[in-house]
Amino acid sequence: MRAYLAIKYHPGGENRARIEAISAALRQAGVEPVCIARDLERWGEVHFDPPELMRQSFRALEACDLVVVELSEKGVGLGIEAGYAYARNIPIVTIAREGADISATLRGISAAVYEYRDPPDLIPWFEALPIVPTPD
Repeated sequence: MRAYLAIKYHPGGENRARIEAISAALRQAGVEPVCIARDLERWGEVHFDPPELMRQSFRALEACDLVVVELSEKGVGLGIEAGYAYARNIPIVTIAREGADISATLRGISAAVYEYRDPPDLIPWFEALPIVPTPD
C-alpha cells in the first residue's frame, strides 16, 4: 500500500525531521509513503513552476491508495490535495499534533482522524487503521 503524505513543507527544511519521522511510522506499519518535498523536489534540489508542481503532485496522489493529511500546520496546498483526493475517491486520513485545529470540513471528508503527541505514536494507529474507500 502507498500513502501520499500531504504536509505543509517549509523551503528551509524546518519540518524535515517530522516528515521523515511520519514516513518512518508509515513504513513500520507496512505503508510506503510518498512525499513530494522529499521524493520529487529532493528537499529543494529540484524546482517546479506552480502548474508543473500541481501536475506532479496530482499524478503522485493518484498513484496512491491513501492520502495522509498532516494538519499540525494549515496550508492552502493541504486543502487542495485533500479535496482532490476526495473527488478522486481516494481515502483520506488526517493526523495532527494534539491541540491542532482540524476543520469540520476536513473531518467531514476524512475516513479517520488521529491526534498524536510524537510521530512514533502513529505506528500502532497506522497498523490498526482499516482503510475504507470513500463513498461514490
